Amino acid sequence: MTPDDEETQPLLGPPGGSAPSGRRVFLAAFAAALGPLSFGFALGYSSPAIPSLRRDAPLAPRLDEDAASWFGAIVTLGAASGGVLGGWLVDRAGRKLSLLLCTVPFVVGFAVITAARDLWMLLGGRLLTGLACGIASLVAPVYISEIAYPTVRGLLGSCVQLMVVIGILLAYLAGRVLEWRWLAVLGCVPPSFMLLLMCFMPETPRFLLTQHRRQEAMAAVQFLWGSEQGWEEPPAGAGHQGFHLALLRNPGIYKPFIIGISLMVFQQLSGINAVMFYAETIFEEAKFKDSSLASVIVGIIQVLFTAMAALIMDRAGRRLLLVLSGVVMVFSTSAFGAYFKLTQGGPSNSSHMELLAPISVEPASASLGLAWLAVGSVCLFTAGFAVGWGPIPWLLMSEIFPLHVKGIATGVCVLTNWLMAFLVTKEFSSLMGAGSQDPGRQRLSASSSRIPPSSPAPQPLSPLGQLPLLLVASGRGDISEGPHCPAP
Repeated sequence: MTPDDEETQPLLGPPGGSAPSGRRVFLAAFAAALGPLSFGFALGYSSPAIPSLRRDAPLAPRLDEDAASWFGAIVTLGAASGGVLGGWLVDRAGRKLSLLLCTVPFVVGFAVITAARDLWMLLGGRLLTGLACGIASLVAPVYISEIAYPTVRGLLGSCVQLMVVIGILLAYLAGRVLEWRWLAVLGCVPPSFMLLLMCFMPETPRFLLTQHRRQEAMAAVQFLWGSEQGWEEPPAGAGHQGFHLALLRNPGIYKPFIIGISLMVFQQLSGINAVMFYAETIFEEAKFKDSSLASVIVGIIQVLFTAMAALIMDRAGRRLLLVLSGVVMVFSTSAFGAYFKLTQGGPSNSSHMELLAPISVEPASASLGLAWLAVGSVCLFTAGFAVGWGPIPWLLMSEIFPLHVKGIATGVCVLTNWLMAFLVTKEFSSLMGAGSQDPGRQRLSASSSRIPPSSPAPQPLSPLGQLPLLLVASGRGDISEGPHCPAP
């Protein structure tokens, strides 16, 4: 019997040909999804924390532009390492134990941030939380996919991304009332709650079967599905062949590899993590009066549209949602790029209007309209991402790989995702470095030299002002031209 033949035989089938009706599967999925909630909070933490750290100076560690970019991006380096570690843990320690272990770096990382006295402690805490993010982002989709029965697999699988965006929104909301230290304390709560709940949840039946623990697997099915009907023994040797490079010659292996890696690359090239990490700073660059409120609006929209995607995922199909999502993101990033082109087109409509107040002739209504163009385009971009390219890559990653290569394959996908996230969040200023020589900035420098001596010294334009141009450059066409995955 070949590995392909083995994978065509389901390990668990719906009892009696009818869908199971157990409710505890939702409780187990919620417990596992607290991991994605925790890493969503870690991703969103930098957006309110960076302005808070700067307001708290000199009591807080000092963050210049370069340090702030590292503070936002270093979590992705930790997550890349966590993806590799998670791929090893998920096959050897099991899905449940891997989720339990990832709570440790979450809590320790946020505790280090809370006690930080210098920049290195801040970065060390972010690196630890990133490590936990990488493990949780790999293990949680696998755990949920393996405990869910087919009729709710799409719904529960999409809830992984839903919990991520809820975590980001939670960070944005809490950041409006909490300073950076107390915000880090709050970050310890979701992983602690996950540790408590997961202690009472079973290991996945699929993993237990591969370990020849049949009685435990039957007990897990009874707990999760509410019935032991439809039980099928796993094929002999399933899940124990291991991975070796010769397997990549098998179309059943290398095609899922190509699809999974491509989905992760295109997801990050959309620029979503740059928007989420620096949302508040982006709106400050856009001169929106209440940048933190605008960030919360973006977070709410992302939660709503991710929830909508979860409800329609199994009906609409993965491919249609990916195409629709890509088209919306291309349009919205183009609009956001147009906003910055308009605001940087000359001294009379610069986005840094306070520097040009003595010579500005732009009507206030036009300025307000452009500010809402910035917010609207980011909201549309976020909604488009949430409908397709947010949840679907993670869902497909847990569905398309054969059992005997799932650990290493999902590890490679998560590693790719987080390395691309690091490149986007840390290096976009280098990619758009040519913008520092554009005529708009030269005109800004010339006009700022005419500011009276009593005026405060002008601050240099942040590289974040070039973010939407990166989004257009990296997302234009790539998303909608990505690999089309077959509908389930």
